[in-house]
Amino acid sequence: MFSVITLPHMSPNLIEWGPLVIRWYGLAYVGGLLFAVWYIKRLLVTPSLWGDRAPTMSPKQVDDMFVWMFLGVVAGGRLGYVLLYQPLKYLQHPLEIFHVWDGGMSFHGGFLGVVVACYFYGRRVGETLDKMLDLGAAATPVGLGLGRLANFVNGELFGRESDLPWAMIFPGQTEARHPSQLYEFLLEGVLLFVLVRIATHRFQALAHPGRASGIFALTYGLSRIIIEFFRVPDPFIGYYFGFITQGMIYSLPLVAVGVWLLLRSRLT
Repeated sequence: MFSVITLPHMSPNLIEWGPLVIRWYGLAYVGGLLFAVWYIKRLLVTPSLWGDRAPTMSPKQVDDMFVWMFLGVVAGGRLGYVLLYQPLKYLQHPLEIFHVWDGGMSFHGGFLGVVVACYFYGRRVGETLDKMLDLGAAATPVGLGLGRLANFVNGELFGRESDLPWAMIFPGQTEARHPSQLYEFLLEGVLLFVLVRIATHRFQALAHPGRASGIFALTYGLSRIIIEFFRVPDPFIGYYFGFITQGMIYSLPLVAVGVWLLLRSRLT
């Protein structure tokens, strides 16, 4: 008989000093983006990763790209949550769309926001979208993993009830549940980063536009679909047909895009 792991309440805020509040989730976003900038620069100055083609951009251009990606992930993540999950609520209270401090961000919306940002910045520097997305795919998993750890600290997005040895009782709950945030950290953060890094550093995926981003989209989409079987959907959404969630539905296009990018990259 295993003892149940009961988690203590942990504040979602790292620092609270008067009006200054730094949240774990916001820190995960910033930390992930800063890592992405550093990592992309490292990729660009490693000639062995690019085969016989030149790097997509110069390291100096990455700083400009950071601003575009930051705006894309924040605006896309917020608008994605508003439009995909609670459109009626925000239609009635439109000013609350800007209340990002109350929570409510969508990965799928953030992903689309980054795609749009990469498209327009790519046009600015004369590069195609698939090449821009490859750089983002290599660096993004760390930010995703940090975000899931922040979800765990906040005691949110927990899993369904479970009697497994590592099941946990989260603050405000009475039943032991899957720590689905940690599952996501391992699949969407650690596994995804390792797979894309192997592709870029051992198989020169960056020399084949679309390959790194294809691996990212396919792996994330499948991982998210798997995780949804263990995660509790938001109460205002629930399930379709008793087991299908919106997270699964929104991840299917990612799987399809990932397969298409991988097939397309074989032609380059």
